[in-house]
Amino acid sequence: MKLELERSFLGCLAAVLALTPAPAAQTQEPKYDLVIRHGKIVDGTGNPWFYGDLGVKGDRIASLTAEPGPAKREIDARGLVVAPGFIDIHSHSDWLLLEDGAAQSKIRQGVTTEVLGEGDSVGPHQGKLAAHAVSVQNQPVQIRTLGEYFAAVERAGVSVNVASYVGEGNVWQCVMGQSFDRPSPAQLQQMKDLVAEAMKEGAFGLSSLLMMPPGSLATTDELVELCQVVRQHGGIYSSHIRDEGLGVFEAVRQAIQIGERAGVPVDIIHLKIADEKFWGRMKEVVTLIEEARRRGVNVQANVYPYTRGNNDLVSIIPPWAHEGGRSALLARLQDPEQRARMKRDIRHGLPGWYNHYTAVGGDWSRMLISANNPYKGLTMDRVIARQSEGKTPAPDPFDVLFDLLIQQDGSVGTVYAHHTEEDMNLALIQPWCSIGSDGSAYATEGALRRGFPHPRNFGTFPRVLGEYVRQRGLLRLEEAVRKMTWLSAAKLGLRDRGLLQPGQFADITLFDPDRVMDRSTYTDPFHYSEGIEYVIVNGLVVMETGTQTGARPGRALRHPSAAPPPDAASP
Repeated sequence: MKLELERSFLGCLAAVLALTPAPAAQTQEPKYDLVIRHGKIVDGTGNPWFYGDLGVKGDRIASLTAEPGPAKREIDARGLVVAPGFIDIHSHSDWLLLEDGAAQSKIRQGVTTEVLGEGDSVGPHQGKLAAHAVSVQNQPVQIRTLGEYFAAVERAGVSVNVASYVGEGNVWQCVMGQSFDRPSPAQLQQMKDLVAEAMKEGAFGLSSLLMMPPGSLATTDELVELCQVVRQHGGIYSSHIRDEGLGVFEAVRQAIQIGERAGVPVDIIHLKIADEKFWGRMKEVVTLIEEARRRGVNVQANVYPYTRGNNDLVSIIPPWAHEGGRSALLARLQDPEQRARMKRDIRHGLPGWYNHYTAVGGDWSRMLISANNPYKGLTMDRVIARQSEGKTPAPDPFDVLFDLLIQQDGSVGTVYAHHTEEDMNLALIQPWCSIGSDGSAYATEGALRRGFPHPRNFGTFPRVLGEYVRQRGLLRLEEAVRKMTWLSAAKLGLRDRGLLQPGQFADITLFDPDRVMDRSTYTDPFHYSEGIEYVIVNGLVVMETGTQTGARPGRALRHPSAAPPPDAASP
């Protein structure tokens, strides 16, 4: 009887349970905004790669583990390298980013941060250097300081982060104008005050362009004084040295001396030997830098992975002819007596002047017009031949050069074939040498498809990965990534970018190591690179499987010592 009652009770209980609805399944809240799974992690340190998953929450990397947990979005990175976003330590996108913040040719290289301001920065523009007028969201804006530029960039919206040096050329012209006079002590103090102001606004250091006026007017002592201001703010001295040709050794020594005397780190911009008479002597340049480093001077360098550089035909004109600015130069170019003097100086050189004409052996075919004018894509020998057709006697090639400069208002962008693969490779492999494009954020269509630009504008970083890592084996993958990320971040003092580590900002590039390669060439430049699959800036996906998303999460980056910008927290 007892057994029957128990069975009856259990049967009733089972019936009740069968009629009771099961509790709803517990849904687990996403722990991350984004998880990148199954990727080959190259973290930027130079250490060996490893497989892992990376979790992003907000704008920061939150985890780097095997299983970071559920996320709002996941990216399957099988077959891809997951690396820090590339830092272009030498970029010229300053004003282009206000035209089009998509930064197409840079994002498509995996670049997430551009470092601007080589010698000629967006600020200061004040005193004897007029404010620069631009349009931001169809509103006219006067840019007078770096701080105003940073605000304009963030208001316009950009895909990349932006950092900048303060240009020594700006500082000089704000005080001295177009004069070649020597600054008085009071004027030098004005320059130092401008440098201090720019550092407070977020500049990462002072950058000089010493090959041509106004940069070439500054003496070593004056540069040391300006850099002593930079030292007080923990900044760096970045220098396009005075001479990359026959005076390259003296120019490197000057950069080292400035850093040593002022007590600041030095980064030499696109280290090269750009005169055929000195080709093959890069080892001597490397030795100068290594000797300085052994005695405690923090001197480093950057390179772009090409053997041609971009400058201007006007750089062939001797420095004295530039005094008084562009209008004075154009007047001299039209004066027969001044022309004769220029021809002598160009052919025979001047002490302390890097002469682009003699650097390429006087070979006009090694000068390719990159400017947006009727001669774009032509070498200068072809321009000279066109201008000589049907003329007897044929004009002097220098007169063709002078007339072209007059016609183009004193500026003709030009690609010069002036250094060698062997010298560039030796610089590239040095552990203190990072990667910078010396290029701008152009596009293959629209308003920023202009001129006939150097291929480095489209291909610098993929070229390193495709040509010098995969095909030639000149660099280990991990070392190449370090040169594009943490090495540049460390030089600048960017403490929270350049590495894949929890707490770092989520600037991330994913690429296919078997496909990544540049496609832009000197004769057909308007091609984006291949193999860059995803680009993430401050935690937001900016490019996905080769297509830009339209996101503009880029920020103005300010040196850690900078004062907070008005009404905003410094990122």
